[in-house]
Amino acid sequence: MPAQAQDYPTQTVKVVVAFSAGGTTDILARLISNHLSNEYKQSFVVENKPGAGGNIGTANVISAAPDGHTLIMNSVGPIAINPTLYKLKYDPLVDLVPIVQVADVPNVLVVNPALGVENINDLVAQIKANPGKFNYSSTGVGTSSHLSGYMMGKEGGLDITHVPYKGADALNDLLAGRVQFMFATIPSVHPLITAGKLKAIAVSSLHRSRSLPDVPTMDESGFKGFQAGSWFGFFAPKGTPDEIIQKLNASVNRIIKQPDIEKQMVHEGADPVGGTPEQYKAFIKSEYDRWKTIVIESGAVNN
Repeated sequence: MPAQAQDYPTQTVKVVVAFSAGGTTDILARLISNHLSNEYKQSFVVENKPGAGGNIGTANVISAAPDGHTLIMNSVGPIAINPTLYKLKYDPLVDLVPIVQVADVPNVLVVNPALGVENINDLVAQIKANPGKFNYSSTGVGTSSHLSGYMMGKEGGLDITHVPYKGADALNDLLAGRVQFMFATIPSVHPLITAGKLKAIAVSSLHRSRSLPDVPTMDESGFKGFQAGSWFGFFAPKGTPDEIIQKLNASVNRIIKQPDIEKQMVHEGADPVGGTPEQYKAFIKSEYDRWKTIVIESGAVNN
């Protein structure tokens, strides 16, 4: 291994999160960064740089020195959705180097228990009996939360209305009964499901989530091939030496395979993934292509 990679890291590593503290991206970044700090005997410090749907933090890392001392834990939005949603001055598929996919986090379709539905067939029946009267909330236009609801409406031929919010207000109005359902990341609603304040009726991944094993998939529930959710992983600025990318990849793969870490991630609602940088790059390209079609069809493009 070249000396550059052998000696890495030679100083504190900044791990940017393009969203606020406490969200799924932040939780995973801090969990993995703590273990990287222990392994390398150098601090991996998480810095939150939220704004513009993740674009501010992403741009910050793209312009950083490509020496492995600035990384980003990023997700489906800034990487695979925003290039279609916004007119960006950069291309995250070109200007960032994928290191490793850390986790898949499916969306879960949740309803207010007062609605009295037990499964998605019940929900669809109510919507069809009351066209135009069902609203779903999301964490913003063009988010996977919004686009999951759009896909459900399109594929099911449902007359439903999207109500975008900023952050937690989407959940607050669902809890208050002002909207009827929502697709949310599992970590953001897991405690509310456990407490009985929300009812989970389907997950958006093709396979059941390890965090909610009793909740069927949308695919199982009649929405064949339905797949929409979030994923998270590490990136570095373009030009970062491949030896450093490979070294970090091996470390993160080791970390997420540790039984205690795996258990903690699953408890948080995240299914560990891992794999090579090449696998991650191919996955990202497929996700970009898939979401581009959906974003354009939904009318969410922000030009």
